[in-house]
Amino acid sequence: MFLKEHEVRREDFLHHAHFDPHRKAYELADVILGGQDGLVNVLGVILGVAAATNDPRIVLVAGMAATFAESVSMGAVAYTSTVAEVDFYESEREREYRHIQDVPHLERQEIRQIYTEKGFKGELLERIVDTITANEDVWVAVMMAEEHRLTPANRRSALRSALIVGLAAIIGSLIPLAPFILLPVKLSIWVSIAVSALVLFVVGAYKAKVTIGRPGKSGLEMALIGTVSALVGYGVGLILRIPNH
Repeated sequence: MFLKEHEVRREDFLHHAHFDPHRKAYELADVILGGQDGLVNVLGVILGVAAATNDPRIVLVAGMAATFAESVSMGAVAYTSTVAEVDFYESEREREYRHIQDVPHLERQEIRQIYTEKGFKGELLERIVDTITANEDVWVAVMMAEEHRLTPANRRSALRSALIVGLAAIIGSLIPLAPFILLPVKLSIWVSIAVSALVLFVVGAYKAKVTIGRPGKSGLEMALIGTVSALVGYGVGLILRIPNH
């Protein structure tokens, strides 16, 4: 996969997002992740094939094969990673329940420490601790959010995430492929690179706008890295160019 150092990671996106870090943030992160990965990987594939064969039919076949293989792969990864998040959350949640039963004084002290670090003290602090620890479910929920920095997840969201990532990967993959449907191969190569770089710039700028960083810098970095990564495929195609095509 290309763009490993600069691709959108769901955890980073959710950590810095300026809105509710649940469904909408997850969905937007999935769209960006799938679309970006699909675009860059398929761009690299079709540039390599175009350089090697100069045959539009072969380019389209390779591009479509890469598009759907990429979308299935990305969707599967999104599904398994979400299921893993659910399993991890549930195991940590069960462990917290056991700790409350076995060592409630230590868990109570952890609640007190958490809210002391938030600036609470004296009688108000003790009321907060008493209120939270009076209900085991509330107590565990606070520990999961404040100590472990984990948010609830469910298995139903795994399939939704897989579908979003997979569809986004297909859409992203079709962006660099579209010029080869309408234009000659040599012209399509440069049009595809230009359009893909523009889309990557917009995605990078938008990601910085809703998280952290400077949109212009983020957009340029993503466009440059994605384009250079895809051009590696073009270079491989030139090296392995098939004669008489």
